[in-house]
Amino acid sequence: MSPVLQLLSARARERSAPISSMRSWVRTVAGTMPLVLDSPHSGVNYPADFGYACDLQALRRAEDTHVEKLYDFASWLGVGWVEALFPRSYLDVNRNATEIDIDLLDQAWPDLVETDPAALAKVRLGKGLVWRLTDEGLPIYERKLSVGEVRARIDNYWMPYHEAVQAAIEAAHAQHGYSIHLNCHSMPAVASSHATEFPGLVHADFVIGDRDGSTADPALSRLICDHLRSLGYSVAYNHPYKGVELVRRYGEPARHRHSIQVEINRKLYMDEATLETHAGFDRLRRHLRSVVEELLQTDPR
Repeated sequence: MSPVLQLLSARARERSAPISSMRSWVRTVAGTMPLVLDSPHSGVNYPADFGYACDLQALRRAEDTHVEKLYDFASWLGVGWVEALFPRSYLDVNRNATEIDIDLLDQAWPDLVETDPAALAKVRLGKGLVWRLTDEGLPIYERKLSVGEVRARIDNYWMPYHEAVQAAIEAAHAQHGYSIHLNCHSMPAVASSHATEFPGLVHADFVIGDRDGSTADPALSRLICDHLRSLGYSVAYNHPYKGVELVRRYGEPARHRHSIQVEINRKLYMDEATLETHAGFDRLRRHLRSVVEELLQTDPR
């Protein structure tokens, strides 16, 4: 039996609950395996100082609703877990802190601002570090935000989340000599007007992204794609979602640090109008567990 499977078997025999910790707006569960999962966009706790002016339901459609529940088995397998409890529309941790939408501010931003046109694609859609527009293109605010307000969101939300993800990956890598990081998301069945650069696109069941092989060994990404296809799902690879900041920042395949974005079509498990789960939820959850178990038996070195 491989060392990883021995650890997994020992973990299963312990019969004790995984230890969860809360750092303000970030929930973490320490892992013992080389696999780390994070859910940056499933948060539903809206900070009191958000000050949004649009309809709450419009904001809620931006949530990766129920993703944390789809993977709630992970910690019992010894897999590290990091979860944002705040909504992505308030502060999107899957952006670099330099992806500032200057049109949203009441004065000039004094810190670094992204200038690369490719990196600014999300900002142009109104989906920078702090969102300006909903997925449907509705303005979120009827006011300008202050520099101090945005800096506070970076300090209190962006930094703790990234510190937690980095720490989890570092711990997994230090223990096993390699790490596999799955960045967990969901997507609407059809792309909204301001959600991506491909509005109206009918999504596959899954989109697996590794930024064209730059954040993970493509063989590892193909393993996930093939596993999902064997279960009957349609799977796209690096289109229309290649992965953004969280895989870009932490994926270093040359150093045996693999980061892969996993997008799940919401039609597979929920009603997008009511945000309620449907009968497909349990089946999908079982299949996601099989993906995780496959990765726990895979040493990509």
